[in-house]
Amino acid sequence: MALRASQWAIPLGVSLGVPVILYLSFILLGAFPFFQRHFLYAHRLNTLFWHDLNKPEYWGFARNQVTPFSLTTVDGEEIYAWHILPLPTYLKHEDKLQAQNPGFSNDITNTVSFSLLRDDPKSRLIIYFHGNAGHIAQGFRPDSYHTFTDSSQYHVLAIDYRGFGKSTGAPTEAGLIHDGAAAVDWAMHVAGIPASRIVVIGQSLGTAVVSGVAEHFAMQGIQFAGVILVAGFSNLPALLSSYAAAGFIPVLSPLRPIPPVLRFFQSFIVDKWESADRLARVVSSTRARLRLTLIHARNDLEIPSRESDVLFKSAASATIDEDCDEEGFSSWKEQRTLRREDGTFVTIMHAEPDILIRQELVPYGGHNDVMMSSAVSLAVMRSFGLDSHQPY
Repeated sequence: MALRASQWAIPLGVSLGVPVILYLSFILLGAFPFFQRHFLYAHRLNTLFWHDLNKPEYWGFARNQVTPFSLTTVDGEEIYAWHILPLPTYLKHEDKLQAQNPGFSNDITNTVSFSLLRDDPKSRLIIYFHGNAGHIAQGFRPDSYHTFTDSSQYHVLAIDYRGFGKSTGAPTEAGLIHDGAAAVDWAMHVAGIPASRIVVIGQSLGTAVVSGVAEHFAMQGIQFAGVILVAGFSNLPALLSSYAAAGFIPVLSPLRPIPPVLRFFQSFIVDKWESADRLARVVSSTRARLRLTLIHARNDLEIPSRESDVLFKSAASATIDEDCDEEGFSSWKEQRTLRREDGTFVTIMHAEPDILIRQELVPYGGHNDVMMSSAVSLAVMRSFGLDSHQPY
């Protein structure tokens, strides 16, 4: 009997020990900024070996509907970008666009597609900031661009952050905000699109970039038509204490039963991405109009929907004069919430001078496919003021 038990003990010990050793190795390596940023941004995990980003037709776009080009940031990085035309606009100018040389443009200002953006006084632009890993056209991302452009009049500008895809450099928090600011500066100062006709939207990591970009321009008194965060998070240290990569690989959550150890490892996180605080400053800086939308899927297995609750509370609290405890704020929020029979809800709050903050929990879409949901498209339409029945 003892012999049989010993025969099971070794393989059982190995099967339990190997995952623990791998996890501890991962955590210890993550204490070093170089490895930590590779784990966080996963920017080298892409399909460039077999996908040519300069041939967007592979992802179902019409010939020259997409113009690949690059932007230069304030610190000299070259950021790869796509300008995607809305199909209704493309259809009106199809012959000219078909005749344009396809592929990467060294000077986008000389292209037909650029003139269609710049010369239309009613053109509206969505600047899209994707999540971590991959590149501008990896996974579901092209489908989300199609959602915006296939039947609307919206142009889309999507970028790959530094270190991602064909962009130069290596990702950092400050660097990604520089990249986002470069995209907005290009839109306003090269394409000539005022901020009132620009919606900035981010998904996952992109929500942190959007928050940083929105704060950057809010400090200059510049407000966009809309700021939309899909599957957002409050800050990185808090997120990693519950985050599961790919929906099932824990990061710091195994350490939660030991708070001092959790706080110790959280102290090594170099890029904090304090989105909740940034949104509060955006709201506080608003002197004219703000349309802030937070969208999350109830079945998001990577970033829990409670993270959007934290974002909403931070943003909304910036409009409330008196201090509210947790119970008081919950009661205040509930008065502005419409709950549905499936457990989802919509909360809408209004504040002076013209601030509207909307939080929506949708039933499906998970972490990524939620970008193709009607809730996101409707948020863009509301941001551009296309809802004639309600102010938002």
